[in-house]
Amino acid sequence: MSDLHSLPVTAADGSQTDLSAWRGRVMLIVNVASKCGFTPQYAGLEALYRAHAAEGLVVIGFPCNQFGGQEPGSAAEIATFCSTSYDVTFPIMGKVDVNGADAAPVWRHLKKEAPGLLGSEAIKWNFTKFLIDRNGRVVARYAPTTTPQAIEPDIQQLLQR
Repeated sequence: MSDLHSLPVTAADGSQTDLSAWRGRVMLIVNVASKCGFTPQYAGLEALYRAHAAEGLVVIGFPCNQFGGQEPGSAAEIATFCSTSYDVTFPIMGKVDVNGADAAPVWRHLKKEAPGLLGSEAIKWNFTKFLIDRNGRVVARYAPTTTPQAIEPDIQQLLQR
């Protein structure tokens, strides 16, 4: 099994990096979009981050434009939207594909480790969420309709370990 922390990701500024900065932390990784019916979940994601960051939680948003063209902006436009509309302070990465031949390595890994309904690996829509423990193990996958608040008990349990 590949180490999630070592998989390449693109930061919002376009630089190449990986998730090793968050090794030892609980991660909630989400594919996000600015023009989606689920976009108000940014507020709940930020609330989780602020409530539990000191305990070791990091929320990481990966903008994706694969679902209805709901994330059309540039990285700078996305960052501005997140900060001005929802006061987001958690990390927002560069735009990615989560499905298909060009899916980002992190997303290929997440889907393989935690398939969706009926074993499907495909991401069905924006705001699909993956909870990762401190060791980089994918613990759970949540549907876009699952609110950040509904995930909080699972996050708290991992933070206590």
